Amino acid sequence: MATNITWHPSLSRRERNQLRGQKGFTLWFTGLSASGKSTVATALEQHLLHLGLTAYRLDGDNVRFGLNKDLGFSDADRAENIRRIGEVAKLFADSACVAITSFISPFRADRQLARDMHAAASKQSPDDEPIPFVEVYVDIPIEVAEQRDPKGLYKKARAGEIKEFTGISSPYEAPENAEITIRTHENSVEECVAQIVRWLEEKELIPTRTTTTTPAEAAGSVGTAALAS
Repeated sequence: MATNITWHPSLSRRERNQLRGQKGFTLWFTGLSASGKSTVATALEQHLLHLGLTAYRLDGDNVRFGLNKDLGFSDADRAENIRRIGEVAKLFADSACVAITSFISPFRADRQLARDMHAAASKQSPDDEPIPFVEVYVDIPIEVAEQRDPKGLYKKARAGEIKEFTGISSPYEAPENAEITIRTHENSVEECVAQIVRWLEEKELIPTRTTTTTPAEAAGSVGTAALAS
């Protein structure tokens, strides 16, 4: 890290939250490929937007077309991938936005690093509380993920065509204390979105509201068949 730099204070996070009329926080989706992370995250983003909340989803595949296009899938590159996204998510959340990330993020240490980044944000603004970090574990058996396999990645991994593939030739370390656990093989996309929204309301991260748009309507425009990632 460079030493000839200085942190420049800005508005407090409390001020931003008050002026924007919402709290900023990060929802960190983690799970195997084809677990349904991106499908549920997209439906959730749409539902929150319909509620009048600012939300933005950072997708594991999409960021590799730009921000992280220089990274591969070695353990070191996976760690750097998550470090960068943790920093970006923290910035979104600090701006009073709901940051939604959907990444396999297979290693507990890397997910803890992202969580610690959010906790440490208050050190730069002593009057602010840490940025809430909500881990959402998309828990499905690997057999179900392989049966779905919408991208054909598991088949290629089993054939040895893809090296270091999570769940096959590279480990996935399941969360031990995730705030939320959803199971897309047991519940529909809209049911998973509703479960997450209820938790957020109970924790007062989002207001409890009456709206004409339901999670089912939000999920309907995303589609539930693929559960791609």
